[in-house]
Amino acid sequence: MSSDFYELGENYVKKLVSEGTRLDGRGFKEFREIKIETGVVEKAEGSARVTIGNTQVLVGVKMSLGDPYPDTPNEGVLIVNTELVPVASPTFEPGPPDENAIEISRVVDRGIRESKCIELEGLGVGEKVWIINVDIHVLDHDGNLIDASALGAIAALLDAKIPKYDENEEKILYGEPDRKLPVKDVPVAITIGKISGKLLVDTSLKEEAALEARLTVTTNSNGEIVAMQKGGKGAFTPEEIKEAVSISIEKGKEIRKLLGG
Repeated sequence: MSSDFYELGENYVKKLVSEGTRLDGRGFKEFREIKIETGVVEKAEGSARVTIGNTQVLVGVKMSLGDPYPDTPNEGVLIVNTELVPVASPTFEPGPPDENAIEISRVVDRGIRESKCIELEGLGVGEKVWIINVDIHVLDHDGNLIDASALGAIAALLDAKIPKYDENEEKILYGEPDRKLPVKDVPVAITIGKISGKLLVDTSLKEEAALEARLTVTTNSNGEIVAMQKGGKGAFTPEEIKEAVSISIEKGKEIRKLLGG
C-alpha cells in the first residue's frame, strides 16, 4: 500500500480521537476483549496464550539447569526472549531480534524482575541453579504487543511447574513436575498511547501508526509502580504522566482479576 494511504489513515485516526472517539468505538480507557488460556503447550513447564482483540501472543516457560551468576550463587536465572515472525505481520522480517523484539523482552523482563514476583532464591540444585526461559511468540499483531506479551508472560509463569531432578542420575525428569514455580506477585503492564493530545489504552495497529508517544507502566499487586518505559518521539507533560500512572493502576487491577489475582 502507498504511503499516501497510511498518511490518510493516520490523519483519520487523529481526527477521530480529537473528536473524542476511536476507530472501533471504544472509550479511551477501554481494552478490547481479553482472553487468557494456560497450559496450551504440552512440552513446556508453563504456557499461556493471550489474545487482546485480534492481537495474539503465545508464551512458553522452559526450565533447565545452569551456572548461577557469580554474585548470586543461590538464585535462579531469568531470561526473556521475544520472537516476531513474518507470519504474524507483514511488518516483521526474518532474522535476529530487531529493536522492537528487544524492547518487548526488556520491558517484560524488567516488570517481572523489579516486582520480585519470582522467588529466585532457593532455586539452586547443588552447584547449579534453575534457568527460567520465558519465550514470547507473537502469532498475530494488531497492536499493543507489550501489554499482551507481559500478560502472557506472567500467566505462563503462574502456570509453570519445576520438573523433578534425579540427583543420582544427574538428570532432569521433564514431564514429571516437582512443585510449582514460586510466584508471589502479579505484575501487569499497561501501555498508554498519546494521540492528538489524548491518552488511550490498548491501541490497535492502525492507532499505533498515529501515536505521538507511549508510556508503559508496570504495577504490582499493591498498585505500586515497579517499571516504566517511554517510547515514541513525542513527549508527555507531568500532568499526563500522572494521569497515565493513575490509568495504569486502575486497569492493572481490572486485568489482574482475570489472572485470579
